[in-house]
Amino acid sequence: MAMSTKAINLASFSSVFPSSLDKLNKPSKGVQNSFWVPRIPLVKAVQSPAESDTGRWAKQRRPQNADGDFFVDHTCIDCDTCRWMAPQVFTRVGGMSAVYKQPTCKDDRLKALQALISCPTNSIRTEVPPPDILEAQKTFPIPIDEKKLPGVYHCGYHSSKSYGASSYLIIHPDGNILIDSPKFTERLARKIEELGGVCYMFLTHKDDVADHGKWSKRFCCDRILHSGDVEACTADVETKLDGNGPWRLGQDIMLIHTPGHTEGSVCLFYMPLKILFTGDHLLMRESGLDIVEMYNRYSVGTQLDSVKKLLDLDFNWIMPGHGRRIEFKDIEEKNAILEAFC
Repeated sequence: MAMSTKAINLASFSSVFPSSLDKLNKPSKGVQNSFWVPRIPLVKAVQSPAESDTGRWAKQRRPQNADGDFFVDHTCIDCDTCRWMAPQVFTRVGGMSAVYKQPTCKDDRLKALQALISCPTNSIRTEVPPPDILEAQKTFPIPIDEKKLPGVYHCGYHSSKSYGASSYLIIHPDGNILIDSPKFTERLARKIEELGGVCYMFLTHKDDVADHGKWSKRFCCDRILHSGDVEACTADVETKLDGNGPWRLGQDIMLIHTPGHTEGSVCLFYMPLKILFTGDHLLMRESGLDIVEMYNRYSVGTQLDSVKKLLDLDFNWIMPGHGRRIEFKDIEEKNAILEAFC
């Protein structure tokens, strides 16, 4: 088993993580009018009545699908993954996803297959086994924007254990960082291994830990989670953050305590590329910015206060656990939109 080079030692730390150069371990492998920002509760992925149906009906084609090969069945949990991964093909109809237009070109077909692979409940299907599914699997993890965001990937393979949340990979010279947990599959693990493996697994909060144990075992990576969100299934994480932070991971990554959705929610700020990985703290839905009020597990008021903290950070991108990514033109636009939301 190959592992990444562990360049940062988190065995002990205070509010500032030690520099990787000091802790080298053994080698192993203006506001745009297009933004709508009402605070609308998120319809987060939950078990639908159909999901518990063991009969044939649950896996049948929903009548809302367009005629053709791709379709969504009745087990869809409305997690929105397919709709932002392949908006040319999928839409929301009747509280679930459906195919509104069959892919007509190679690129659209690839995106539809990537959405099929990433669907946490295997609710996207085809009438005929796709001969190109293996080629689609090889595209994961997917570069988000090779020009603007080099070395940042969407892992795909969303897990039902984390309600279909996204997981990300940062390729970093001091050790790669896996943000939240995708569904564990050896196929994805081998692809990540080719990119240098995983040195740290940063868990934004307790909802999206999914197969963290399997990933930790596969790469011998240190897991990081705030102590306020530690539960029985994460009691063995290697690093538990205490207090209000912020904490630093090396010289260019800052961990920002943003309680509200959960007590221990923490965002990761990757300063060189001005990206904020927000977990369930803040996201963009089809309806606008959202703080997932319906599924708040701690305090809505505290969460709104934590959103205001973000006004002090210079970032242009939000990479959420659920929903769509956001790119701001500049810090002025970002702050104007956040101020309007709060």
